[in-house]
Amino acid sequence: MPHLHIEYSPEVATLVNVQDVCLAAYKAMKESGIFPIAGIRVRAFAADHCIVADDHPDNNFMAMTLSVGAGRERSALKAAGDRVFAAVQQALAQPLATPHFALSLEIREISADLSWKDTPIHSRLSS
Repeated sequence: MPHLHIEYSPEVATLVNVQDVCLAAYKAMKESGIFPIAGIRVRAFAADHCIVADDHPDNNFMAMTLSVGAGRERSALKAAGDRVFAAVQQALAQPLATPHFALSLEIREISADLSWKDTPIHSRLSS
């Protein structure tokens, strides 16, 4: 269950191709070697309303949350997070070169006891 949720300020879509950012994150997740391809999800949403830092009109953000099932070594998650973060940093090089951008990533582990799924995609991709 590696699901990457990306939230960003609306103007980000005028600065970069958000689909390219999603693809960079997806490739990094896939290349990490610790996530089953059938479980990878990357989705991005613009925040309808937001205020960033000092409310300067040029301020923008992208906040990523990677939700994963419990059971992976912390070092493996750290390495995967480093890989995803670096890939997204590269995709966002232009806005990150300004003093008006904030990028973040948080990894959250989800207990199997508190997570319900019905995903036939897993069966199809593990055959």
